[in-house]
Amino acid sequence: MASSPSPLANRILRGLVIGVLAGVATLALGQVWPESLTFMQRVATNVFDPFGQVFLRMLFFVVIPLVFSSLATGVVQLGRLDRLGPLAGRTFTLFFCNMAIGVGLGLLMMNTLQPGNQLDTATKDRLLAEYGGAAQKQIATHAASPAMTPAVIVEMFMPKNLFGAVVGHTNTAIGDVLPLILFAILVGAVGTQLGEEKRRRLQESLELVSELMTGIVHFALRLAPYAVPAMIYSVIVKVGLGIVATLGLFVLGCGAVLLLHLFGTMSLWLRFLAGRSPRQFFRDTKGVLVTAFSTSSSNATLPAALDCARDTLKLQPSVAGFVLPLGTTMNMSGTALYEGCVVLFVAQVFGVHLSFAQQIVLLLLSVLSAVAVAGIPGGSLPLIAGLLFEFNIPAEGIGIIIGVDRLLDMTRTMVNVGSDLVTTVVVDTQTRRADTRAT
Repeated sequence: MASSPSPLANRILRGLVIGVLAGVATLALGQVWPESLTFMQRVATNVFDPFGQVFLRMLFFVVIPLVFSSLATGVVQLGRLDRLGPLAGRTFTLFFCNMAIGVGLGLLMMNTLQPGNQLDTATKDRLLAEYGGAAQKQIATHAASPAMTPAVIVEMFMPKNLFGAVVGHTNTAIGDVLPLILFAILVGAVGTQLGEEKRRRLQESLELVSELMTGIVHFALRLAPYAVPAMIYSVIVKVGLGIVATLGLFVLGCGAVLLLHLFGTMSLWLRFLAGRSPRQFFRDTKGVLVTAFSTSSSNATLPAALDCARDTLKLQPSVAGFVLPLGTTMNMSGTALYEGCVVLFVAQVFGVHLSFAQQIVLLLLSVLSAVAVAGIPGGSLPLIAGLLFEFNIPAEGIGIIIGVDRLLDMTRTMVNVGSDLVTTVVVDTQTRRADTRAT
């Protein structure tokens, strides 16, 4: 049913390049003919954005049923409930290490380059004036969030109305995924205790739902070579390259360390923890990474990641179905890295010094807050505002990076998804070795 992964990935990449070149050409033409840029911005808003949304919404359609069916199936396929503990232990340990290493690399880069000290006062004032309104919205979003107490944590994972929490209160956002994850694990855990015939029927039913959702994903991916250039073109003609030039050192430093974590740290994990070729892995996952980059959404990329893990990487369905849905919500290494970088950047801009001990606390808080980030474009901004509050840094400073957040959002989402896949490969390898030793 699906297209061959490599040709599809190549088509998406070609579309991405075409979209970037067309966007840059439009900006260049706009320098000599401003009306053309204004016109193309309207076209992007009224034509390209809706077309890109068709692609995204098809992926969003399947997120909730796919998370439930794949995660519950992964637990049921374990066969015995006593296997869930070791699998969860390996998974969560790797999640934490992955995010902590990412934040550590980001803070090291920020202390070395110190890009926040490079902006002059006039540039800071202009950026705050331009994006201050958007910053206030993110601050208000954080202020409306309750403090993280045990009662709030229980409410996050176990709301009274599970269906209402999962469905969501509006048609503009995906519902809460955390209670769905817990419910799916509970269903899978009880499923392992059923009689053999009932357990088999439950597993087949869940696999059928997963297969149906994957089929919808394949339909969506047929649009990807056309939707991706439309979306990237829209971003470039609206955001422009001037703001990137102004914040160039921060953007380059942050982008470089994100790519270092994905292609450096994760390559070491693949080689030494999984015994796999990093080159072959990234070749196999190229289409998924491009999808993550272009959509800026871990949720939207989950269906393609599950498909790749099972069919291309040949991972155990029980492991892929357990680790990847959890990773989409909890393994946000790119986001954690970015949050640490932004807090330190804004602190440098306003002359707030964070000691080594405070930066260690920042590392831990970045890891914990990244877990709570929604897997959608811009989902980390309210959490960043909260971290700025935590260290007594003017939260309005988030307005300085809002102009470039969309571009870096694409990169960190790609890192999130790539790290999820690498973690799944490592957990799969460790699980196979444990099973071999046990037999």
